[in-house]
Amino acid sequence: MLNLLGRSTGRKQVVRNLYTATVQRSREPAFFTKLGVPDTLDGRFDLLTLHAWLVLERLRDARLADLSQGFMDTVFVGFDESFREMGAGDMGMGRRMKKLADAFYGRLSSYDGSADVTALSHALQRNLYRGAGDVAHADTVARYVNDARAHLARCDLTTSELNFGPLP
Repeated sequence: MLNLLGRSTGRKQVVRNLYTATVQRSREPAFFTKLGVPDTLDGRFDLLTLHAWLVLERLRDARLADLSQGFMDTVFVGFDESFREMGAGDMGMGRRMKKLADAFYGRLSSYDGSADVTALSHALQRNLYRGAGDVAHADTVARYVNDARAHLARCDLTTSELNFGPLP
């Protein structure tokens, strides 16, 4: 029985570490200063969503299913906490979270449907840049995502190892 509790505590820490590393990478200044991602609430949401998608894609392995759900739960707790830090109260929080979840899952679906770097670049142009960014920036981010996938494939996520590779 105690072994199960220890495993659960360890799993929560691994999920928290994965989430923290994902947030840190999505907040790298290079995305905003060099790649034209708007440094706004929307731009930050879109970068976090993109990096969360990379982690979730890696967690699709059946052996990592419990981490996947924990990671997703932690992402949404983070969204909720951010809303509350901005002063949102309980009234209307459900509506805000539903709208956010729709946007989040819509982007995940869009990225999942991107079969190659060109299709991913188009998805990034629509989502990350909201149709207004430089196409060359979207192409650069798409190549970065492709490289990040390769780096993440070599990571042991069960030990909180998370390496997106070099920044673009």
